[in-house]
Amino acid sequence: MANRVQKRISLRRKLHILRALINSNSAKNTNTTTLQLYKLKALLETVKREYDNLIAARRGYQNHKEVKVEKVAEGTFVVKINCERGGDKLVAILEAFEEMGVDVEQARVSCNDAFSMEAIVVAEDQAMKESNVVESLVEAIGKKNSGSES
Repeated sequence: MANRVQKRISLRRKLHILRALINSNSAKNTNTTTLQLYKLKALLETVKREYDNLIAARRGYQNHKEVKVEKVAEGTFVVKINCERGGDKLVAILEAFEEMGVDVEQARVSCNDAFSMEAIVVAEDQAMKESNVVESLVEAIGKKNSGSES
């Protein structure tokens, strides 16, 4: 009988200690702190993901190439080029003009935010098409981009 009473008393003591630990303020604070840490980690991962997405979008925006060619008269074209800054794009474009047999009468070049160029060119071959000029200029800009990245 004494053993039953002792077992009951020890069991009640253990239950009392367990209830005290579960209902204590330190246990509640620890749980809320842990929960807040998990929330902050999740928020940090979300912010990092958004930042990576913005950087990728920015790179995509900055890597644009725009080449417009308008035929003004027979054999005379107005060329407008806009692309990302960097590399020797002007040299590549002038070499492309030379390979096509085109003379540059007037040109305006700017490299403030991006490379931009407006030029009036006269083709030696009067039958030259706008699409040929655009194709060779895009190729020249592309060659310089791939050469400067490696």
